[in-house]
Amino acid sequence: MEKIKVLLVDDSAVAREVLTAELSRDPQIEVIGTAMDAYTARDKIFRMAPDVVLLDVEMPRMDGLTFLRKLMHYHPVSVIIVSSFAPPGGNLALDAVAAGAVDVMCKPGPGLALCEMTEMLVAKIKAAAEVTFERSPAVASGRDAAVARPLKLSSPPRRLVAIGASTGGTQAIETILQQFPKNGPATLIVQHMPAYFTASFAQRLHRSCLMDVKEAADGDIVRPGLALVAPGNVHMLLHQHAGQLQVHIKDGPMVHHQRPSIEVLFQSMVKCPGVQIVAALLTGMGSDGARGLLALREQGAYTIAQDQTTSVVFGMPAAAIRIGAACEVVPLPRMAESLLAHACNPTLAAK
Repeated sequence: MEKIKVLLVDDSAVAREVLTAELSRDPQIEVIGTAMDAYTARDKIFRMAPDVVLLDVEMPRMDGLTFLRKLMHYHPVSVIIVSSFAPPGGNLALDAVAAGAVDVMCKPGPGLALCEMTEMLVAKIKAAAEVTFERSPAVASGRDAAVARPLKLSSPPRRLVAIGASTGGTQAIETILQQFPKNGPATLIVQHMPAYFTASFAQRLHRSCLMDVKEAADGDIVRPGLALVAPGNVHMLLHQHAGQLQVHIKDGPMVHHQRPSIEVLFQSMVKCPGVQIVAALLTGMGSDGARGLLALREQGAYTIAQDQTTSVVFGMPAAAIRIGAACEVVPLPRMAESLLAHACNPTLAAK
């Protein structure tokens, strides 16, 4: 098996040295070079043809976001933004994804140890290496098509919607939620993202969608017309308290190399008897959420996996399909329609 060739672009010599040493421990990854600025990186990208570029944002001569836009225009390649994002940096990270980055990652800091960061970054590199630009996030999400109009509900929603996603998921989730009406079903979302990013992601969804969207806080009530996004670097669970559905936010070990983990949310829903659920597993590498989706299906939930054609990375949906966890396999442009149909009419059968 050929190794994944990685080019590391960072103005910090310490960061280049530490990340090179950590990533080189994985037998599937080879750091083929480093660069301290965009101009050196440009020359090495043309000469060395890396599979994945790790790119810092704050660099001398040309910042990472400007370089990313130029790179994606003239020479598209899988880029992961790896930077020291402060709390206001979430919008910058989302701008990077919109500019063509496959994923974003925080450097080690408070709440994220080096070993955990390395584990997550290795998973992201392996996912990024699978991305082709025929199925880049913008193409797979249908951004080249006309903006989808919100759908109408056939009746009041009776099922809670749960959505899990990873690589390519930010744009996929936005594509779905933009089709949900203002009175859409209560929705819980786990998107693999670091701390700081999820608040900005939720705010961006709130501005672009009719439903209310917010980053979840411990004890938030789950209700129609509201979508809750799991905060980065913690897990989100559903539980019943005093006759109401609430979310519980807690720390804990990574599950499937992720925190928040889709599996943690889905398995918590299995422990809420009587709650009617429709759940979808979207684009992303690995198998996070696949077993939980199966457990939900076995308990009577309606379960959906995104199809391969519209997935930026088909790992998670494929894992769910392989074990029989999905009642239905749906392309992204039809995902919102299917979620709403089954949220409003729990008696609908699988197609």
